[in-house]
Amino acid sequence: MELRPKRSQAEIAEIAGFTNANFLSMVKSGVSKLAIDRVPALAKALECDPALLLRLALEQAEGNTAAVAIFQILGEPVSENERGWISEIRDASGDTDPRLTQRSRSALRSIFGK
Repeated sequence: MELRPKRSQAEIAEIAGFTNANFLSMVKSGVSKLAIDRVPALAKALECDPALLLRLALEQAEGNTAAVAIFQILGEPVSENERGWISEIRDASGDTDPRLTQRSRSALRSIFGK
């Protein structure tokens, strides 16, 4: 998976608070690893969802196998859009923690033409 930035590397580095714009090239090429605590600032600079960037950073930092284990234990990071869906489900159900039944699964999948 690859992120396609809308800004120049220098602009991204400045917005994210990196002193060296070349660091982004080093992260992209795998020479350097993106520190997990830098994910929020870089996601903002890239105008991407922080959950997506966190997944990529964990895979880079810990390796794909370790990242998979982390996601199995803690669950996949949830994107901002997914949080909106979850919030709406909670509101629509009156915070009753509804089970995902075959009927509700079918209704949800029909929204996406599946």
